[in-house]
Amino acid sequence: MSWLEISRGEAPLVVAFPHTGTDIPADIEAQFVSPWLARKDADWYVDQLYGFAHELGATTIRTAISRSVIDVNRDPSGASLYPGQATTELCPTTSFDGEPLYPAGHVLTGAEIDRRRAVWFTPYHVAIEDELARLKARHGKVVLYDAHSIRSAVPRLFEGELPHFNIGTNRGATCAPALTEAVEATCGTGFSRVTNGRFVGGWTTRHYGRPEAGYHAVQMELACRGYLDEPADTNEATWPVPFSPARAAKLRERLHAILSACISFAEDRS
Repeated sequence: MSWLEISRGEAPLVVAFPHTGTDIPADIEAQFVSPWLARKDADWYVDQLYGFAHELGATTIRTAISRSVIDVNRDPSGASLYPGQATTELCPTTSFDGEPLYPAGHVLTGAEIDRRRAVWFTPYHVAIEDELARLKARHGKVVLYDAHSIRSAVPRLFEGELPHFNIGTNRGATCAPALTEAVEATCGTGFSRVTNGRFVGGWTTRHYGRPEAGYHAVQMELACRGYLDEPADTNEATWPVPFSPARAAKLRERLHAILSACISFAEDRS
């Protein structure tokens, strides 16, 4: 499957990239009101940001399919992960800012949603399950690190400006406290952080995090300003900005330390 990218390592760490993809099949893209709008909310360049993960021995899993086709970090039943708060669906119909992705009157049928689940959602999660099981058998415990980013200000989703590092463990349910503490400690100075703030972890973190069984999951939602020069006004002419390794270097140092801390935690047999 050319859209599913798996790079296997032997360290007890799986890094998942559910939202960095921008591929949209032509028949689906033709249904959207705007190809740019359908790609606007991608986790821009996050897979490049963590490009060092292979050097650490981590396994990485990435879908190249845009989240506007199907969001592989949503509950496949369609249930909201954040009841009472604004969010987007399994197959999104609006952008984060509430802009319609489809023309008025367009209906996504249950059959079409089921088809997208079968083609993209299920294989992605089978890959995660297989890699976690492989590494758990080898090491005894394993960490799943779900890597994300979002614009620093999205008023429809949250008030004000998001901290640089947003750590999600479903309020402590998806990993041991020692892992949370290790990630918090390595965020370093010069960056703001919060644990289980607006983002407590999506479906992936909540589904796979079973610390009592040796499966520890954490979501990291990065505010884009930590590695990109975000424009004051997000439009087709200004977003996304180009990726600059030099601009991202300071944050990448912290991310390298964070993934190293995840591996150290999983290798600790005490």
